[in-house]
Amino acid sequence: MTELELSKEIVKVLDKKKAIDIKVIEITEHSIVADYFVIASGTSNTHVKALADEVEYELTQLGVEPHHIEGRATGWILLDYTGVLVHIFTGESRDYYNLERLWQDAKTVDISDIITED
Repeated sequence: MTELELSKEIVKVLDKKKAIDIKVIEITEHSIVADYFVIASGTSNTHVKALADEVEYELTQLGVEPHHIEGRATGWILLDYTGVLVHIFTGESRDYYNLERLWQDAKTVDISDIITED
């Protein structure tokens, strides 16, 4: 599975669990840290944890294990899948850290064909 395919699989899981404002940013040209960021928000710390747990569970079912996880007790959980970093925030934390602004020169991946509209 490529990093882009993995990113899209993560988007599907997040969308299924009602994550808010899901974005995928390709950072390949801007960083050696990873190829993609997947960024999403939850409605509360409990929702953020549930989103992270579901991503971890679903990807484990596909044979993909996280390299590292950080922030389980905060408003920001990071799941490190080496080429894909998943950032799940509460709304307040997302506004504060504003990764989209920090990485504004990076390409946003079109995921409109994956996201369901409610």
